[in-house]
Amino acid sequence: MVEAQLVRRYPQIEFGPVTWGVFEPASGVLMARRAVQRVVHEAIHVGVHYLPEAVLKPVGPSGNARLASIETVGGEHIFADSFVFACGPWLPKLFPELLRDLIHPTRQEVFFFFGTPAGLGSFAPPQMPVWLDFQEQIYTIPDLEGRGFKVAIDRHGPVCDPDQMERVVTSEVLEEVREYLSRRVPALKDAPVLETRVCQYENTSNGDFLIDRHPSFENVWLVGGGSGHGFKHGPALGEYVAAQVAGDGGPIEPRFTLASKEKVHERAVF
Repeated sequence: MVEAQLVRRYPQIEFGPVTWGVFEPASGVLMARRAVQRVVHEAIHVGVHYLPEAVLKPVGPSGNARLASIETVGGEHIFADSFVFACGPWLPKLFPELLRDLIHPTRQEVFFFFGTPAGLGSFAPPQMPVWLDFQEQIYTIPDLEGRGFKVAIDRHGPVCDPDQMERVVTSEVLEEVREYLSRRVPALKDAPVLETRVCQYENTSNGDFLIDRHPSFENVWLVGGGSGHGFKHGPALGEYVAAQVAGDGGPIEPRFTLASKEKVHERAVF
C-alpha cells in the first residue's frame, strides 16, 4: 500500500516519512498463553504425561554417547530414548559450557497496554491493525478484548539472567515509548499505562533458531534461539523437530546447526 492508501485506511496513525507498507489482510493475532494451555490440554488428551518440574541436571556415565536420564529438582529420574531441551532463555544455563557464548538472553520491556479513549473503536481491530515499524523496531497490537493498546520495542535489550533480572519496567523505556506514540499515534500520547511486562528474548548470533543434536549425546536435541519470534513458528518447529528426532526429517537445515552459531551478534532475522 502506498502512503495515500495508508492514510485513508488508518487515519489514526501518523505515517510521517513512511511512504509504503505491506498490508496482510489474512494475518491475525495468537493469544500465547491460551495457545500454550490448549496445546498442553490436547497433549494430555492424547496420552502425553505432563510433569510440571524443573531439570536439575542430565545424568549419564562419563563418555557415554547416549544420555541415560535427567534428574528433576523434585528428585525424579526420567528415562527416555530421546530428550529434547527447549528451555528458552534457560537453555544456556542448563548447558553453560556449550551455549553460554552462543545464546544470549536479553531483557525486553513490554508496555502491554495503554488505555484508549472511551467510546472510540479506532484503536481496536479491524480499524487498527497489528503493525511493526521496521525503521524504529517497534511493534504494536491493537486493543484486544478491551484491555488496551500494546506497544513494545523489538530491539535487543541488555543481556540478562532470566532468574535474577529486574521484572519492573524502567522510566527510560517508558519515556521512549511515549515519545514514539506522540509521533506515530498522537491520540494516545498521554494515555495511562494499564499493564506492563518484562520478558526476555534468547538470541543467537543472527536471529536464526538453534535446532541440533548435542555434540556429546546422540539422543539429545537442543532447540532454542527464538529471539522473540519462536512462538509464532511453534507448529512448524514442532513438526520439524519431531521428524528429526524420529529419524525421518532429512538433513538438518544448515542455518539451525550449532556450527552456524557465532559469538558476535549481527542480527539478520526478525
